[in-house]
Amino acid sequence: HPLHQGVQRWVKELNGLYRTEPALHQLDFVSEGFEWIDCNDHLNSTLSFLRRGRDPDDLVLVAFNFTPVPRFNHRLGVPREGYWSEALNSDSLFYGGGNLGNGGGRHTEPIPSHGRPHSLDLTLPPLSMVLLKYNRG
Repeated sequence: HPLHQGVQRWVKELNGLYRTEPALHQLDFVSEGFEWIDCNDHLNSTLSFLRRGRDPDDLVLVAFNFTPVPRFNHRLGVPREGYWSEALNSDSLFYGGGNLGNGGGRHTEPIPSHGRPHSLDLTLPPLSMVLLKYNRG
């Protein structure tokens, strides 16, 4: 069944990224490895956080949209200026989704948000998780 295959691919890709991305595993058991971006967006039913590795540039942003409504122009503050590549998007056609996303990634804008100096203008697909990785410039 195609949906079953999509879920298998998603789990395989997520596990692979967990193994290869230092921000997702290096600081699992210390507070420095995790930082909320927004855990209070109850009106839009979204949740977002940062994961960090030992290297200050090993950063991953994870954002969830728990509604069937896409969230366009969803601004999230980030600690580093530059390009954030979309490493995983659960709405990808590859996993059986509708293929709504961020075109492979986004550049930050000098617009403060969530107590951080830079932010990303993201699309959060419906009922999805997107994971963006900071790319050293």
